[in-house]
Amino acid sequence: MRSLNPRQIEAFRAVVLTGGVGMAANLINVTQPAVSRMIRDLQRQLGLTLFERRGTGLVPTSEALSLYAEVERAFVGLDRIAQMATELRTRRAGFLRIAALPALANGFLPRFAGSYLVERPKLDLVLSGLVSHAVVTAVAQGQSDLGFAEGSIEHAAVRLERMPPAPYMAVLPQDHPLARKKRLRPADFEGESFISLGYSSLSRFRIDRVFAEHGVRRVMRIETPLSEIACSLAGSGAGVTLCDPFTATEYATRGIVVRPFEPRIHFEFAALYAAQGTPPPVAREFIDSFRAHITAFLRSLPRR
Repeated sequence: MRSLNPRQIEAFRAVVLTGGVGMAANLINVTQPAVSRMIRDLQRQLGLTLFERRGTGLVPTSEALSLYAEVERAFVGLDRIAQMATELRTRRAGFLRIAALPALANGFLPRFAGSYLVERPKLDLVLSGLVSHAVVTAVAQGQSDLGFAEGSIEHAAVRLERMPPAPYMAVLPQDHPLARKKRLRPADFEGESFISLGYSSLSRFRIDRVFAEHGVRRVMRIETPLSEIACSLAGSGAGVTLCDPFTATEYATRGIVVRPFEPRIHFEFAALYAAQGTPPPVAREFIDSFRAHITAFLRSLPRR
């Protein structure tokens, strides 16, 4: 890569600060076409997309934010900025903002992300736990580069990639009589105090439908929107529940036992990113690596 033009870097910094070509031109005392040309040439030279148009303004991409942090360090020379761009292209550096639903954010995803970062010491990460609707909103509004949410939620500004479906597991207090069974079926739950997920979850309707089809009457005593609360309640002896395997495994040493459930009910979720364009290379790599990790985890679950 040839040496970077200091005026291009100055134009880049001005656009990040002002959010538009016009104000950036006024800030560095050049014409608007000159700023546009410098930004276009800089993007071509670096091999990166630095800005996305939102209405009348320009929003910096995650790669642009990583470069901007380097630009703002006055003692860093242009050669270091060029090196940063090379590392971004080869996915060895960057800045990634991830929002995930609680079933993943309560342990499974942070552990994966931690090991992922160990192998990528120049990657910075922001990881947030949000309910699925909030995850979609965060991605749609550009507050997160990548999200993981229930697969049934769609948004015009967001693109979905289905992740491997995961089977719901039966979760019981560790001293419950049903814990002696290797596998549970709907009839086993007849008359049991049941901890249900909230009605805002599509999984609630899938679970209720299975029990209704088998003519099973549960004692519906407790309802909660979060699977981790359901597992905690089961661990206290308050009842039994069905839960995604990520949360169930997380709580397996906290007073509960986990058993396979038939017929299989799938917990379906997806990776989300902005609909315009493709995800940044670092987000693409994270999705692919996390998918492989999930597949390996699901293969390790008890099947009988």
